[in-house]
Amino acid sequence: MAIAVLASLAAGVCFAVAGVLQQWAASARPDSEALTVRLLGHLVRDPLWLCGIGLAVVAYGFQSLALAFGPLSLVQPLIVAELVFAVPLSARLHRMRLGRREWWGTGAVAVGLALALASARPHGGDPEAAGAVSWALVVGAVTAGACGALVIARRLDGPWKASATALAAGAVMGTQSVLLAATVDKLRHGLVAALGAWQTYALVVASVCGLLLIQTAFQQGPLAASMTVLDATEPVVAVTVGTVLFGESVHVGWPVSGVTLAGLALVGWGIVRLDTSPVIAALHGRR
Repeated sequence: MAIAVLASLAAGVCFAVAGVLQQWAASARPDSEALTVRLLGHLVRDPLWLCGIGLAVVAYGFQSLALAFGPLSLVQPLIVAELVFAVPLSARLHRMRLGRREWWGTGAVAVGLALALASARPHGGDPEAAGAVSWALVVGAVTAGACGALVIARRLDGPWKASATALAAGAVMGTQSVLLAATVDKLRHGLVAALGAWQTYALVVASVCGLLLIQTAFQQGPLAASMTVLDATEPVVAVTVGTVLFGESVHVGWPVSGVTLAGLALVGWGIVRLDTSPVIAALHGRR
């Protein structure tokens, strides 16, 4: 269990530094490149951004190690600690100091998300349980939700714009996690079965779209406005979609459901505190 805890925290630190490096590189790109392939084309030639991607790969390695020695209900909440490292580091790089409002906002998102995940404790499920109609409905709903968030983002500015784009990115990446689970399940039946499944190709599309949305969110505003929303949305969507499609179970009843709802409310409160913070707005001005 100690290995799982240490590996989870190491993954959180690596994810934090990776996010800071990617956001620093993406924020230097002009607004005209938002949501275009040109943005990714320029970023893949940026050594700083590539270092961020490399650290993210290392973080996934630590996450895999943690999951080998501990349950998801322990590992995922600990990885959320990346926010506690990433937001202050980003502010430090911009030579700004976080105040009580920003610390409370960041802590609220991290603690609230950890509470929600630890209390819900999703488990079980069968990737082969989902039919074509269910997949179509869920993918259609997520696509509509992501597009709606992007439409709203076009009407916003500053940290709110980055948060709305991160909301779309989180929805796509949450679905990508479910598609990954379905693809891995197909691989158990052989490579031919996986290559013949549409989920494999949908996984590639979702991964590319998710990467573009994440980098655009990083480009549009400070890390505190994008990473907090992304970290909150991705697991919520993944758990919701997994429950609908695979029949995964979550713990319900009192007081478990109350703790889950309180955690999600704390996440929402923290995001609003950060997006309305003058310090975070000033970070946006220093892009």
